[in-house]
Amino acid sequence: MKPLVILLLGTLAVPAQLAVTVSPPRIAGNKAVVPLAMKNHFAEKVESARAVVFLLDEHGKVAAQATRWVIGGINTNGLASGATNAFHFVLASDKPFTTTNLTPKVSFSRVVLEGGKLADVAKEVIVTPSTK
Repeated sequence: MKPLVILLLGTLAVPAQLAVTVSPPRIAGNKAVVPLAMKNHFAEKVESARAVVFLLDEHGKVAAQATRWVIGGINTNGLASGATNAFHFVLASDKPFTTTNLTPKVSFSRVVLEGGKLADVAKEVIVTPSTK
């Protein structure tokens, strides 16, 4: 029994390979900006990463959503091993937001490592809210 408990606790303590911290959104009219801070703990460079952000109102309904390449693409050369980067995710709505009490939910759909290797986003990407 003891080895099983140690094995389970050991798997829970594994740090994320791509750690993402999500700050509260800043709202201005019909736009919201959700800052993301990312740190690459992989041994290789992250060539690209794609994320989706949902803004949820106080009732849990989606007020806005968008999908973007947050690492890579035409604007960057990726994220080197051990490096950090920030991305400001801009979401637009057809109408001005009626509340500023919006909660971002961030999910990664694809992370491509150096050489085209795909990371397991369910196991290797950890998204946490900012403590600020």
